[in-house]
Amino acid sequence: MWRLPNHPLFTKAMYPVIVITITAILSLYLGLYPATKPIVLYVNLLGLLTGLILSAVSWNFPAQYYIDMIRNDHYSIAFSITLIVSTGLILIISERFLKGISTHIPEYYSILLFALAGGLLMVAFQNLTMLFVGLEILSVSVYILAGIQKKNPASNESAMKYFLLGAFFTAILLLGIAFLYGATGTFNISEIGTAISKNLILKPFLYLGLGLVLMALCFKVSVAPFHWWTPDVYEGAPTVVTAFMSTVVKIAGFGAFLRLFYYAFPSLAAHWSLTLSILAVLTLLIGNINALYQTSMKRMLAYSSISHAGYMLMGIIALGSISSNVILVYSIGYSLATITAFGILMVVKEQTGSYDFSAFHGFARKNPLLAWMMVISMCSLAGIPLTAGFYGKFYIFSTIMDQRFIILAVAGVISAIMGIFYYFRVIIAMFFVNTDHSFEKISLPFPIQLALIFTSICTIILGIYPSLFVNFLI
Repeated sequence: MWRLPNHPLFTKAMYPVIVITITAILSLYLGLYPATKPIVLYVNLLGLLTGLILSAVSWNFPAQYYIDMIRNDHYSIAFSITLIVSTGLILIISERFLKGISTHIPEYYSILLFALAGGLLMVAFQNLTMLFVGLEILSVSVYILAGIQKKNPASNESAMKYFLLGAFFTAILLLGIAFLYGATGTFNISEIGTAISKNLILKPFLYLGLGLVLMALCFKVSVAPFHWWTPDVYEGAPTVVTAFMSTVVKIAGFGAFLRLFYYAFPSLAAHWSLTLSILAVLTLLIGNINALYQTSMKRMLAYSSISHAGYMLMGIIALGSISSNVILVYSIGYSLATITAFGILMVVKEQTGSYDFSAFHGFARKNPLLAWMMVISMCSLAGIPLTAGFYGKFYIFSTIMDQRFIILAVAGVISAIMGIFYYFRVIIAMFFVNTDHSFEKISLPFPIQLALIFTSICTIILGIYPSLFVNFLI
């Protein structure tokens, strides 16, 4: 029987990354020839499915390392599956809308998969060097995607703003990693945690390094006060790219955030929990208050994304044996609802040419199925019962209460109430407001319909039967 070469590169920890990277390179070559361009999407989906299967079948194997760089365990596998499925759904939904964005569709698919490969490295890193490599692969790819509409000034501005700020915070991350190495003598996060617990550290360097790394990660996941780039970048980037940034990029960032703090800094929780609590409250309030005043649905979803970063940050604050499950469950519900919302937003933009809430007036009369899927999405993001978003918020709040972070839980509940107001504006616009828009009955390609139906059904199933999923993870 043929086997992969006996080399550390070909460990199970690297299988999904290798497959997805090869698929991305193959997409570039297939895009060179007109005869093969129509199959590029299907080749990418096949590569994602292969990566998904390789990740899933490794669940029952013991944790495996790639040298000292990557640790393949239940944590990384679960996050990897979430990232791969989210990317696949975005690829399917993108198909209809890419022709109006760029003529370089195969290149778009390829860069999207390279970004995913970076995200997979981020959620599985064991060495701070690999965190940097994964973050840069992801970030550089997203810089390009944000500016893929070369003739659109808003897209160019979005890419330039994200690139300049991203480069600045990359330097901060590298400086923080250097200080952490100087304080502990290692890049391995488990060894950093051991050195700290045994007090074998240089404390000034350690605290400075921790603060710098924290700043860089907060920028990547849009935590206040490092969020200022998010609304402008999300609004200027093509909507399909914004959907990717809101889901895959954010989930990968929080996966890396949690992994770093879980393995390297658990014994310093007394030092950073207060700081993160303040940042979480700021993020919740700034995200939700600004979302209340938006007239653009796309910009509202950008501020909504900031507020959801606050909820996920609460999961890191309650760091413990189940905190990874808290963030993962929340991330899955958030990703499903967000992909649905952006998919339908692209449909409305195509019909009306606008992202404003007024563009949704009367949408339910001609397109009831899409309207009800948007209702499910908005209810889940708002945390309404019987949706995945409700259980995600409930799980985080109960964990926070168990840790006696009462003020933080109260801030989260108040923010959730504010969220209900602006999410329900969309529902009211679709069902209860008369319109001058002449909506047509929209006939979406079957794969896009299937993807949106899948996200909506999964949102309901995870809201009604969350125990099946949570028990599996635990």
